[in-house]
Amino acid sequence: MTQSRPLLPYFVIPALPLLVPLVAMRFTSEVNWTASDFVIAYLLFAGAGFAYRLVTTKAGHLLHRGAAALGVFACLSLIWVNLAVGFIGNEDNPANLLFGGVLAVAALGAVLSRLESRGLARTMFAAGSVQFLVPIVAFLVWRPNFDANVMKIFFLNGVWVLMFAVSGLLFRQAAEQPARA
Repeated sequence: MTQSRPLLPYFVIPALPLLVPLVAMRFTSEVNWTASDFVIAYLLFAGAGFAYRLVTTKAGHLLHRGAAALGVFACLSLIWVNLAVGFIGNEDNPANLLFGGVLAVAALGAVLSRLESRGLARTMFAAGSVQFLVPIVAFLVWRPNFDANVMKIFFLNGVWVLMFAVSGLLFRQAAEQPARA
């Protein structure tokens, strides 16, 4: 028999990191969040918590939970970076909208896999592949000058590709482990 996990922490814990910018705003003008910044940040943190809870509802293995944590973190940080400063150029660059495809692949794959480790492994590999392709497509379509900033974008993109790949490998390992009763 599985015990249900209480929902209250999923509403309270996301508010805790928001204390950092709230306090920082009292001491420096460098941090200047609006009410909408706090709401969006809270919704992102709470959404990540609920996504993790959803993906781990069937989790019988620590590897599955670790893979889920890394996959959710990769998605959350991808959204955060794009909203804050933009991945390609600034946050207003339309090329950044292409990263929505990564999130769509992750969400659709999670649904189609029925949250099982083997299918989630494929999902994370697919999300990593789309992540890899996004800056390539963006640079083919928008044709920017090839300079040091472009190299930084490809390097940073590789960090997210690696997160999705490691998450996929962990899900694959979880799928190969015997299920616990």
